[in-house]
Amino acid sequence: MKGDGPVVLVVDDEPETRKFVGMNLTAKGFRPLLAEDGSEALKLFGERPVDLVLLDLAMPGPSGVEVCRAIRHTSDVPIVVLSGHSRESDKVSALDIGADDYVTKPFGVAELVARVGAAIRRGQGSGAKSARTFAFGPLSVDLEGHRVTRDGIEQVLTATEFRLLSLLIRNRDRVLTHRYILQCVWGNSFAEDREYLRAYMYRLRKKIEEVPSEPRLIRNVPGVGYRFVTDEAKLTASLN
Repeated sequence: MKGDGPVVLVVDDEPETRKFVGMNLTAKGFRPLLAEDGSEALKLFGERPVDLVLLDLAMPGPSGVEVCRAIRHTSDVPIVVLSGHSRESDKVSALDIGADDYVTKPFGVAELVARVGAAIRRGQGSGAKSARTFAFGPLSVDLEGHRVTRDGIEQVLTATEFRLLSLLIRNRDRVLTHRYILQCVWGNSFAEDREYLRAYMYRLRKKIEEVPSEPRLIRNVPGVGYRFVTDEAKLTASLN
């Protein structure tokens, strides 16, 4: 590998996909490491540091979910899964055990590069993680002061609604599964209660979205969970 860009471990059993992804990542300044299956991926991962793992789920041998689980035992490196013909349950399982995002096949180069770059920045950006106050367009959220305003008008959130919003913001631009959100905010006994989560999301959107019926911040990911989107909102972070 040449250059000093971020190292991306690309794991896919399709030679054409590996070549396509590797070539385009190289053109954008990344340094791809290519693995044809889960066994080679874990071998390469153990031999050298990488900045992100781009992981196909539907592979023979160790599956993408198994590789994701093995990596998460030892590392918090960002993992973006590639989802094509794999089962929806596999994608959800990967996110549940620690994958940061997913890209659905077939995908465009621009989307892939944007997702990879965003995941690496989240993994390396300690400054953003220490931010206390965030602005998303007309919405302002003070995580320490438990204060939310929209268009300068304070919005009254319950303690649970604020915990939910805080979780989404701290994991902004990352897909969070229904189960993960329910466990973090309400505990394990609520892990399967999607209707409960849906009701709270409805209430929260009414308080923070400009048009609750057409949410721009809290996006539904069908069959998977939710993502707090900042790419359209011009995020600013105040480090006090």
